Amino acid sequence: MTEQNTISRPEVLQQLPAKLFIDGQWREGTSSSTLVSRNPFNDDTLAQIRQASAEDVDAAYAAARAAQPGWAALSPAKRAEVLNAAADYLQANYQQYLQLLVAESGSSQLKSNIELGGTIAAIREAATFPTRVHGKILPSNTPGKENRVYREPVGVVSVISPWNFPLLLSARSVAPALALGNAVVLKPASDTPLTGALMLAKAFEAADAPAGVLNAVIGSGSEIGDHFVAHPTPSLVSFTGSTQVGRRVGEIAISGDHMKRVSLELGGNAPFVVLADADLDEAVKAAALGKFLHQGQICMAINRIIVEAPVYEEFVEKFAAQVQQLKFGDAADPANLIGPIINDAQLSSITGKIDRARSEGAREVVAGDPVGRVVPPHIFADVTPQMELFREEIFGPVVGITRANDEAHALELANDTEYGLSSAVFTQDLEKGVRFARGIKAGMTHINDITVNDEPHVMFGGEKNSGLGRFNGEWAIEEFTTDHWVGVQHTKKQYPF
Repeated sequence: MTEQNTISRPEVLQQLPAKLFIDGQWREGTSSSTLVSRNPFNDDTLAQIRQASAEDVDAAYAAARAAQPGWAALSPAKRAEVLNAAADYLQANYQQYLQLLVAESGSSQLKSNIELGGTIAAIREAATFPTRVHGKILPSNTPGKENRVYREPVGVVSVISPWNFPLLLSARSVAPALALGNAVVLKPASDTPLTGALMLAKAFEAADAPAGVLNAVIGSGSEIGDHFVAHPTPSLVSFTGSTQVGRRVGEIAISGDHMKRVSLELGGNAPFVVLADADLDEAVKAAALGKFLHQGQICMAINRIIVEAPVYEEFVEKFAAQVQQLKFGDAADPANLIGPIINDAQLSSITGKIDRARSEGAREVVAGDPVGRVVPPHIFADVTPQMELFREEIFGPVVGITRANDEAHALELANDTEYGLSSAVFTQDLEKGVRFARGIKAGMTHINDITVNDEPHVMFGGEKNSGLGRFNGEWAIEEFTTDHWVGVQHTKKQYPF
């Protein structure tokens, strides 16, 4: 671990209200419970927020429902202007918000820069959407009839965002939804209420977004979670998080009295495949970053490393040497790539997986004892498909390496999972890499690159139990709008009576 350099209480908290944001106003929640936002490295208190009750959720949805028609009626240029102004605000306050991301989410300086920069880029990409929405005119088999298909906002969108990339994964749904004429009610994860919701609310308030267009409620899942999803107002629920919770969200959204669409980005078990002809030095560097960025707390993070037999031992040796050089400790120290685990429940899960890997006979190559919530990087070799490290999402700085007999076996191992989010393959034969990539049952595969990739204009999403729907670019336009067929009968129609 390197020397501590903790950001205890970022200055930006002086201008960021620790309250709910409903109908353009910052207000106290009416729940009896208070949420304390803490720095996961040292438990310093960042903010105390009176949480939302079901009545607050109702008020937020009422505000969104009232504001949405007027917002959708604004010109494309006006909506784009508001989004660009929100991006401008984040850019102008970049360093302050960077510190807050580090402090609340335990993100390293590198990861926080990636997230904040990516958020600004995502909002600016969404600002192009208002003029990219196109309907269609289709012919008809009925004489004198014209078929028009209008692409329209879905109405009100619910957004539930996670704690690992709180700002970016909120903005990824909020920005396109707003750009396309919807109103939004946002509920962040309880570990990251400031960076997951209130930062965005402040940015859109500064951008003069009309009251009620974006609302943020902070509340526990046990008190408002089901009500937030089952509420009759939203037409679409966008959820990013675990597969287990995502299933529950989907069940409520579809089976309730008010059926609604769902967009779910869920868990992953990303394979990182190293074929025998790979550049091992490049593969090792990619594997170290793709696994240990943000302590491995990324849905796209490398979860399983699969290496062809001829280069297996050499890769293990080189990878271990690379990882042993990684710095870990306080995320506020720019030298540290690996910071604290977000909370004690996640810490217990990770240490449990380490103990299980040992008991199942995996070969421990790199290890270390946790200090507080900081877990040093762990590498296990000789992991088999029957072991927990191979089968389950880890979400921490731990990885297993599995030997593949040949290329075909490597592909079989890569697909041996219920998940299908991101993946990667290293080879110096690019066309072979493409063929291999297309054989992986996943939404995203990268050749000679890490599994952690996101560009605001390129589709993002998974297969199998990794979710439903697609984010970013043209795919977000599809996701946050709906088609409305308007048939126009220009001449008198001939009826059979």
